[in-house]
Amino acid sequence: MKRIYFMLGRDRFTFKMITVIFGLLFMGSFYSSHAQKKEASINTTLKYNIENCVNQINFSDTVKTKVGYQYWFVNKSFIDGRTLKLSVVEPGKATHAPHIHYEDEFFFVLEGTAAFYLNGDTKIVGPYTSLYCPSGYEHGIKNVGVTELKYLVIKKYILE
Repeated sequence: MKRIYFMLGRDRFTFKMITVIFGLLFMGSFYSSHAQKKEASINTTLKYNIENCVNQINFSDTVKTKVGYQYWFVNKSFIDGRTLKLSVVEPGKATHAPHIHYEDEFFFVLEGTAAFYLNGDTKIVGPYTSLYCPSGYEHGIKNVGVTELKYLVIKKYILE
């Protein structure tokens, strides 16, 4: 493993974080056989290249919300419903009330302090924390800190 860290020029913590983020982003491709059948016909004509495979945040393309803003690095039409979104939430606010949906989700806290609610339980977490919400579980995230909360949302939508 030391050779891998050396080759990447990263410390062990950074290597683990990179591994977690990419693993979460791409692991959703096999979780639903119904979705897999639909995937075969989606974006078969899209040619991937360096221009559409690299997305650096452009603040003029952020979407203002009632509690901050969001930015879609990868939207559900790019590749088989998988998404990667940045959510930024003002102190003391939540993007929405706890809710339930069919798709499971991962969250990765980048900055700030979040209260993660999952089926009646709440845990306060900080930066470099991953959170998982299984399909059908009530969940929500609230900024309980004094600075902006920034987190990634990693989700695979079921495309009909």
